[in-house]
Amino acid sequence: MQIYQIENDGMMDKMEMLTNTAIQGLNIIGSLFLFAVGLLFAVVVFFFIIDVTQTKDAVRRNYPVLGRFRGGLSKLGEFFRQYFFAMDREEMPFNRAQRDYINDIAHDGKEVVPFGSTQVLSPGTPIFANGLYPKLEGEHELRAPIVIGKGTPNPYAPTSLFNISAMSYGALSKPAVQALSHGAQMAGCWLNTGEGGVAPYHTEGECDLVYQLGTGKFGARKEDGSLDAEKLAKVCENPNIKMIELKLSQGAKPGKGGILPGEKVTAEIAKIRGIEVGESAISPNRHVDAGNAEELLDLIHDVRVASGRPTGIKLVVGNIAPIQELFQAIKARGIESAPDFISVDSGDGGTGAAPQPLMDNVGLAIREGLPLMDDLLREEGLRERIALIASGKLVTPVDVAWAFCVGADFVTAARGFMFALGCIQALKCDENTCPTGITTHNKRLQRGLDPTNKAVRVKNYCQTVQKEVEMIAHSCGCDHPRDMTREHVLIVQAGGRSIPFSQSWNKSRYI
Repeated sequence: MQIYQIENDGMMDKMEMLTNTAIQGLNIIGSLFLFAVGLLFAVVVFFFIIDVTQTKDAVRRNYPVLGRFRGGLSKLGEFFRQYFFAMDREEMPFNRAQRDYINDIAHDGKEVVPFGSTQVLSPGTPIFANGLYPKLEGEHELRAPIVIGKGTPNPYAPTSLFNISAMSYGALSKPAVQALSHGAQMAGCWLNTGEGGVAPYHTEGECDLVYQLGTGKFGARKEDGSLDAEKLAKVCENPNIKMIELKLSQGAKPGKGGILPGEKVTAEIAKIRGIEVGESAISPNRHVDAGNAEELLDLIHDVRVASGRPTGIKLVVGNIAPIQELFQAIKARGIESAPDFISVDSGDGGTGAAPQPLMDNVGLAIREGLPLMDDLLREEGLRERIALIASGKLVTPVDVAWAFCVGADFVTAARGFMFALGCIQALKCDENTCPTGITTHNKRLQRGLDPTNKAVRVKNYCQTVQKEVEMIAHSCGCDHPRDMTREHVLIVQAGGRSIPFSQSWNKSRYI
């Protein structure tokens, strides 16, 4: 009995201790809660005072504290739309269907969809006219590669129809350029260096390179921005450089040069571009030594002689008159003075960040610029002399096949290959905060991009697009994509009816 009483007393003591502990815990929680409420109240009052006294934001001034949520929700909206609200083919500039397609084929080179198409046949949609007797596997005739720059010491015969468009080191990160270089080598396509010069990461994979000389001529410039032939010749000692592209304008900002702020010009970038460390890399609106047709032909000649490489120009089609004047100047000098190729970019923007008015409303889109350039070249009898390269949002086999139908000899893409690298269209390219490590120089973010893995994705994407373009051509009864004509692609009209591109297109509207 006494033992029972002792045990009972001990249990009561323990229960009392637990009760006291619980009460103390509740008191602490209550104190923390009151502290948190007080702190929250103080923060609200602090921001209330700031908002009602500032004059820059009318919403915050009229709706203090609450008005602050508008900016955050607007920023989050682009992510919520992408993942929850936008339909597969609604987003811009590239919709989910396009991005998923590229991601799938970059992963393993295979992409099929079940249960029918989700494509809405809106006006402008291309439809390919399949033939009654498509080509059997292995039945099509092989085509010899087009040779660019036959009159140069080092003519180039590309074997790939689909290639990597201009993206500079500096705009892209080191691992991104490394992945593109190795992927291009595995795929057998060329890689355009962009206007930032030839970086060691471009040459690392030993792929074919197109050295782009923008209006700043980085890597081959004199102090006044004109061509330094000796520097160009030195760079072109690298046998992997196959062609030189003089960039007159680009889709993101036709008629305006770019700038890389001085704080981003590291010792490495300064060495590559041939400028001073910490000095802003400014590209003028045009080449300082090419202000008219005659000077442009002189510059093309000087570049071709110094480099020993086929030399062409890149432009966005806009005003037709100066293009016609250039072609007349070529005919007057002799057809050998012509650029070896012309790259036509699309006026609706590209990988480069640019002022919105230029990106949205300056220059013809590739859907008009490419067939117009093909017509102008044929009209002047220069089409056989000058290879025609198409660029600008041509990222799927349908886009690429359309380009071949309306006149392209080759097609290049930049953003398609960014998607192959893992781009999620976060639209942070100009903020150095790219979450996939593609367009940032933040080492922590670059760590997520494995060049070895991404090089394989680049190869898969390039080879699959080319294979499926050939599949479209064979379905149309053609041996090769270059055999397709404007009769092979139908364009959906406003009333829903499709007509051949040759009937819907009218060059005379532009001249």
